[in-house]
Amino acid sequence: MLTTEEKERIRKEYGIHENDTGSASVQIAILTEKINTLTEHLKVHKKDHSSRRGLLKMVGLRRRFLDYLTRTDNKTYKDLIKRLKLRK
Repeated sequence: MLTTEEKERIRKEYGIHENDTGSASVQIAILTEKINTLTEHLKVHKKDHSSRRGLLKMVGLRRRFLDYLTRTDNKTYKDLIKRLKLRK
């Protein structure tokens, strides 16, 4: 899981303003970081099926946030995809 300091760093980097915690771009960035750490965990622990299920739920949630961002602000979406190095 992410520490408070890591989440704060992500909020400052991807947030719209100083106290931004709920915008789609911040939530996508936090989910991406969680997904990356959980993916590394699952490379070592291949039979951890409950974590795998959590990973799939996070990936689906991030996909829904990305779809929302595509509909509402396409420019921000494209910028975020490049910054996070995601495929689309």
